[in-house]
Amino acid sequence: MTTLTETSVAGNDDRRDNENTKTSTKLMIALDVDGTLVDHDGHMSPGVREAAQAVVAAGHEVMIATGRSRNATLPIIEQIGIDRGYAVCCNGGVTLRLDPGLADGYEVIHRATFDPAPALRALREQLPSAKYALEDEDGNFLSTERFQDASFGVEAIGVEFHTMLESTAVRVVVFSTENTPEEFKQAIKHVGLAGVTYSVGWTAWLDIAAAGVTKASALEKLRSRLDIESHRTVAIGDGRNDIEMLSWAGRGVAMGQAPQEVIAAADEVTHSVFDDGAAYVLRSLL
Repeated sequence: MTTLTETSVAGNDDRRDNENTKTSTKLMIALDVDGTLVDHDGHMSPGVREAAQAVVAAGHEVMIATGRSRNATLPIIEQIGIDRGYAVCCNGGVTLRLDPGLADGYEVIHRATFDPAPALRALREQLPSAKYALEDEDGNFLSTERFQDASFGVEAIGVEFHTMLESTAVRVVVFSTENTPEEFKQAIKHVGLAGVTYSVGWTAWLDIAAAGVTKASALEKLRSRLDIESHRTVAIGDGRNDIEMLSWAGRGVAMGQAPQEVIAAADEVTHSVFDDGAAYVLRSLL
C-alpha cells in the first residue's frame, strides 16, 4: 500500500508513454463525487476543481462514477469541464453519454432496473422506522415521509410504501436517524438480501441497485467500449460503494478518510477530502 504525497512520482510510466502515440497515453479516470471531489457539505475546493479540469483538458477519458442520480451528477460534470464522454450514476444503475451536440448535452445509454419489492419488504420488517426512497426508470424519485436528499437531484414525490412495491427501480435508498451503520449491516445480514447489490454508507444509509450492478460493472462496459487497456484505468473514491471500483482499476486510490475496508481494496491512499487528496492524485497524472 502506497501513501501518495505531493511529491509522489506516480504517473511516470504515463509520461514515458507520451513518446508513443496519443492513443497509448490516454487514461480512463473514474472519479467518485461525495467525499472525493466534494466534501460532505458539497463544496469542491479550487485546487480539486483546477486539477480535474487540467486532466480533462489533457485529453484523458475522465468520468464521474457516483451514487448520485443523474440530475445531481450533471452540475459536477459541468464544474470540472467534461462536455464529451461518459458518466456513471446511481452506483452503476445509469450510464450517460455526454455530447454537446445532443439536445440536453447528454443521453442515457443504459439503465439497470430491478424489482425492489422483495428487498423493500424484508428491510421494512427489520427497519420499520427507516425512510425509503426509490428512483424509477424515468428518473423520478418516490419516497416515504417526503424523504429528500441532495443526491436525488429532483424533488421526491411522497407516496405510500405499497406504491413503491409496485414500481420498477434503478436505485433504492434506505435512511435512518435511529440506526447506526453497524445496525444496518446486522439488519441486512439478517434479511439476507438476494437479487440486489447493496452498500452501506458513512451514516445509517443504504443504497441498493440491481443484482451485479456496481460502479465497477458499469465502468468495465465503458472500458471495453473505449478499448482502453485495463492497466490504464485509474479510480479515486472513499466509500464502501467504491470498493469494487477501486479493486477494478489498474490504479485504485482511496481517500485518506476512507473506512479501513475501502483502504484495503485500494493500491494507494491519498490525503483526505479536507486536504484536497483528489487533487494530488490528479496532478500526478499530468
